[in-house]
Amino acid sequence: MTDHVGVPHVVVSDHRLVKRVLADPDTFRPDNALDAVSPMPVSALRVLASYGFKLPATLANNGGVSHPAIREITARALHPARVEALRPWLTGVVRRRVAGLAARLRAGEPVDLYADLAADLPLLVLAKLVELPGAEAVVVKEFSRAALELFWAPLDTPRQLALAETVGRFHTVLRDFAATAGGMVGELRAHTAAAGLPKDTPVGALFFLLVAGQETTSQFLTLLLHRLTGEPAVLDGLARGTVGADDVVEEGLRLVPPIPTWRRVAATDTELDGFPVRRGASIVLWLARAGLTAAENPHDFVPGQRGSRRHLAFGAGAHRCVGAQLSRMEAAVVVAETAPLLRDIEVVRAPWCPDNLSFRMPDTFTIRRP
Repeated sequence: MTDHVGVPHVVVSDHRLVKRVLADPDTFRPDNALDAVSPMPVSALRVLASYGFKLPATLANNGGVSHPAIREITARALHPARVEALRPWLTGVVRRRVAGLAARLRAGEPVDLYADLAADLPLLVLAKLVELPGAEAVVVKEFSRAALELFWAPLDTPRQLALAETVGRFHTVLRDFAATAGGMVGELRAHTAAAGLPKDTPVGALFFLLVAGQETTSQFLTLLLHRLTGEPAVLDGLARGTVGADDVVEEGLRLVPPIPTWRRVAATDTELDGFPVRRGASIVLWLARAGLTAAENPHDFVPGQRGSRRHLAFGAGAHRCVGAQLSRMEAAVVVAETAPLLRDIEVVRAPWCPDNLSFRMPDTFTIRRP
């Protein structure tokens, strides 16, 4: 397929082939994962350069020998045991928010489950695991959504310039913070110096965590809650205890993954089931479609069904999402605590997702009592 600027891409949607590409980083490299979908004009690049913006290969776009160590440091910060220890705290936070939303619904008010519940939750959780800049949540959200749009959306020059200003401005905050921060960032800083890596390596890792690590989860929570409003049998099962929140999350990841596609680039001439792929070709992995082909009832929301957990929402192989368990825990808590709120309600405004190659970016999800 050819994109909006005339660049051809090999689109892979079969579950088996998508997994094969992800599992072979030597043949299908991750180098283009963060390349801008809309080539940036010199004017936008100058804006970024004026802020000292640099994005060295760290996690998603790193196919080099430095990747395992950077990933290991990040994985320690997001270790499943540390994540699980936060479940009681997060449950309390969500429970209090849901109680407030329920009261507003009873009073006849509409509520926005994105803005009032899901938007900042993953950021609050991440801040418990990783030392983050002291910026307000609204500023971080503005930056992270701007970055997702700047690098992965079809854009015109005026919009690129505005987004480059937002991204570049917050990048200076990240760079200043990374110079002295402790925890994971401090470990990355020490490793960077010892291994002779680019000095902005800790900034690049932090950039990706803030952009993809928390933003994708808030998007997924919004999309999943919206999907559940159309699944009364699932909501009944959650209420009766015959359906588990973890199983609901897996079906949600299969059917409404927050990252529908991801990219790779062919390192050599190769083939996929006889289809020739030339060296340098961009490969778009259709993760959302691969999830549909994985289950017994591909289009139905059936928690626990055969194949439900075979989705590729978190990728696979050496670059599988390092925050997978974090996202799962957050989503399971939100599903368990919010499900009663979704019964007998009316959707005032469903989530709308702008045109974007790899991120859905819902803007709102408003409900009310009929």
